[in-house]
Amino acid sequence: MESENRIAVVGILISDGESVESVNAALHDMSEFVRGRMGLPLRDRNLNAITLVLDAPADAINRLAGRLGKIDGVSAKVMYR
Repeated sequence: MESENRIAVVGILISDGESVESVNAALHDMSEFVRGRMGLPLRDRNLNAITLVLDAPADAINRLAGRLGKIDGVSAKVMYR
């Protein structure tokens, strides 16, 4: 059974510059579901903020959140519609 797509907003904060490549790899793997992406480098705070809008099955969104949560220096939160 194919699950229905959900709309989700994912907020990602990256405080370890070494983790940017891992985050981008995770996002690239989900690129078919990404409807919008905004990234803001907050250099004065040594922080990068990324906001995503996804249109994806809930299990794919949860896998992404779990993958991001395992990366050192990364915090991610998901809000569903």
